[in-house]
Amino acid sequence: MHTRRGWFAGVALGLGLLALSCERKSAAPVGTGGASTSTGGPAPKPFLIGVSQSNLGEPYRVQMNADLAREAKAHPELSLVFKDAQNDSLRQRAQVEELVSQGVQLLIISPKEGAPLTAPVAAVYDQGMPVIVLDRRVEGDRFSVFIGPDNRRIGQAAGKWAVSALAGKGKLVELEGLMTSSPARERHDGFWEGVQREQNPGIEVLFSADTQWLEPNARREMESALAAHPHIDLVFAHNDPGAHGAYLAAKAAGREQEMKFIGIDALPQEGVQYVRDGWLDVTFAYSTCAKEAIDTALALRDQRPVPKEIIVGTRRFEAGNVAQGGVPIEGL
Repeated sequence: MHTRRGWFAGVALGLGLLALSCERKSAAPVGTGGASTSTGGPAPKPFLIGVSQSNLGEPYRVQMNADLAREAKAHPELSLVFKDAQNDSLRQRAQVEELVSQGVQLLIISPKEGAPLTAPVAAVYDQGMPVIVLDRRVEGDRFSVFIGPDNRRIGQAAGKWAVSALAGKGKLVELEGLMTSSPARERHDGFWEGVQREQNPGIEVLFSADTQWLEPNARREMESALAAHPHIDLVFAHNDPGAHGAYLAAKAAGREQEMKFIGIDALPQEGVQYVRDGWLDVTFAYSTCAKEAIDTALALRDQRPVPKEIIVGTRRFEAGNVAQGGVPIEGL
């Protein structure tokens, strides 16, 4: 665990330095004058991208920013300015305006919540600036493109796995993400579609709680579930930090062996490692979509057509396949 926290802190520090560097670049003159590439052609014009991140309290979001920075590094003309909304929709609305005032030429936003960020995103889009909505949706269609995995289908895959693991009968705890965000709602709905409770009435929900995607919240809620229920067969957490928090609570109570744990995200140093360690039974990959976002940003910059939605696939990681990199989920 100390190693994971060290990684987390290191990435966060690196991103902070990158953001400062990007902001310094954006303050400098952007004219290329007579600059040329090493092949003699004109150098690409500098292009400034604003990244509005909902928070950096989740390892997944730290990884998303790191992946965006890595992908952008392959294109020297790109500069990224990062903003951290610190899990505050009002702050994120203000930061979108700040990015526009800084002169960004394209906005990438992963909104904390859909409804509060819909109007600011639409306002930027209506001004003629390209907008990429990444991972979490806003309402309506006033943006350039949405990029993300299919949360509903991932939820369905998790629900089917639960039915198989429990042979159609068992007592469940569901630790939800932030239910005002689109991934949490879609994972919840998809999970119960996968369970098909009409065909599997023996699967019973004992306890559910909104953890806002945060591991400490999940651990606290799991402690409440353990205190209230003498037996739990399975925990479905909407993300790996939630599943890990639930595992730690169960382990502290000496009950981790009685239940199975499902997570989502499958970051290599987090969910995938938890499966290797035997803490989680299964996790489902939830791509940061950074490569797709930067590739699409370049297409929008060049005024090339892009689809309104780009849906990225997933993989399932269990003890039997984690060494092989998991297995793809059919249809995703």
